[in-house]
Amino acid sequence: MPQFDPAIFSPLLVWLVLTFVALYVLMSKFALPKVANIIDQRAERIEGNLAKAEQLKADAAGVLAAYEKAIADAKAQAQAELAKAAAEVAAETARREGEFAKRLGEQTRTAEGRIKSAQAEAMAQVKLIATDLAAGISAKLAGTGVDQAAAGAAVEAVVKERA
Repeated sequence: MPQFDPAIFSPLLVWLVLTFVALYVLMSKFALPKVANIIDQRAERIEGNLAKAEQLKADAAGVLAAYEKAIADAKAQAQAELAKAAAEVAAETARREGEFAKRLGEQTRTAEGRIKSAQAEAMAQVKLIATDLAAGISAKLAGTGVDQAAAGAAVEAVVKERA
């Protein structure tokens, strides 16, 4: 192998240094600026993308806040409408209950009046039957006829006494 021959070792070192310097100069003048430019462009693009992402994040936060406010407003409005509807239903129910109570009171008074008249009629019938019965029983027991007016008076007296 010629690289390990000590006689040509010095010229190889010279060519190595010359080649290294030439490659270094070529790389530093032509290739490295292009690579640095590409790296700078990439860094600028990344920074731009990060800034754009931050802006989009801020915009999204604003939209989210507006959405949440709209939802809260809609819920509040729905609650207000629900409360209004509940109040209207309660008022209508109270009105209907009042009407029903009034009708029921009227029907109760009418029924009580009919009951009282039926009771008075029944009492009159009972008094007539009791008068006839009292006159008939006293006529059979005593063997004499009893006046209807006297029997009616006795029945009236007993009814007043019991009442």
